[in-house]
Amino acid sequence: MNMKNDKSMVLCDKCKKMFNGKKMNVVDDKPLCARCLYGDLEPFEIYPIGFVENGLVREKTGFGTEGEKGMSRIRLLESQRAFLYKLEDEKNITVVYYLHKTESVRSVFKRGVDGKEVGVFASRTPDRLSRIAVADVKLIQIEDTILTVDGLDAVSGSPVLDIKMSWND
Repeated sequence: MNMKNDKSMVLCDKCKKMFNGKKMNVVDDKPLCARCLYGDLEPFEIYPIGFVENGLVREKTGFGTEGEKGMSRIRLLESQRAFLYKLEDEKNITVVYYLHKTESVRSVFKRGVDGKEVGVFASRTPDRLSRIAVADVKLIQIEDTILTVDGLDAVSGSPVLDIKMSWND
């Protein structure tokens, strides 16, 4: 098979080897393979426990959101029902979710909130290699397997990975 004609194969900008484009990350507009980014570490699987429902969508440019901010619903999978025990006793929870609308990553950029030039770890950009986000939110209501929360900045459809009690009470 001629890999140069196979559109699923991509040339890594750092090691100059061909790799499967599905495992490509774009950093500073350059394709990088998983080996150059993570060495010999093996990936692992994480399954979602639910999904975010709200009116937020990713802005067409930049990294903010468009839509009415405020209440969001977290629709948990039925299989998660047993884990809701006593959650209603908590005022605030921490939601861990997957940034499913991530675009290419810039290692250094001007932060949207104040224009300061920073790296990814000094920002709240959704364009990050891990694609994992965390938000402390106010728990408003639990009805069946649907949590209503205030303060979640995840866009609609974001997979929820975990929910934890928050220390921010």
